[in-house]
Amino acid sequence: MPLLDAHGYRADPWRRIAAGEPATGDAVLVALADLPAVIAGRSNAQRIGVEVANTVRLPDLSAFLGQLDLVAIAFPAFNDGRAFSLARQLREAGFKGAVRAVGPVIADQFTHLVACGFDEVEVPDAIAARQPEAQWRGALASYGATYQTGYGAGASILERRRALRAGQGAAS
Repeated sequence: MPLLDAHGYRADPWRRIAAGEPATGDAVLVALADLPAVIAGRSNAQRIGVEVANTVRLPDLSAFLGQLDLVAIAFPAFNDGRAFSLARQLREAGFKGAVRAVGPVIADQFTHLVACGFDEVEVPDAIAARQPEAQWRGALASYGATYQTGYGAGASILERRRALRAGQGAAS
């Protein structure tokens, strides 16, 4: 599966670790159930990531956030938006590591993924075959503003309209 961020496709430095497999390598991605043991056995420079279902509750991750470099959130279907909420909650909780979308998301969702706090998308091969990198990059560039406050760069559309009505000119 190709790994995509705002700059395009790139190599995936993370190694997925199956249950019971030794967590060796510079950057390991493990299941939530294995996370406490992997953190306990972590080497000094090792980066640790966790892959979670979109149904996991933030309190189940909170104790680990300061020790994680990546949270990969599964999308079971492109029309299941619970992962968007979880990514937003992670960012609001102060998580500074990378947040990855895993599963059948589509290029049209890329802007919303980024706005909610995702840094990268693991694009399934079938989707990558019918939606090339250029389509993903085009989708990301297609929105300049959002209606929701706190999503995207600058003021929301509604904040910009309020500023114009108040005679403050165009707010950024």
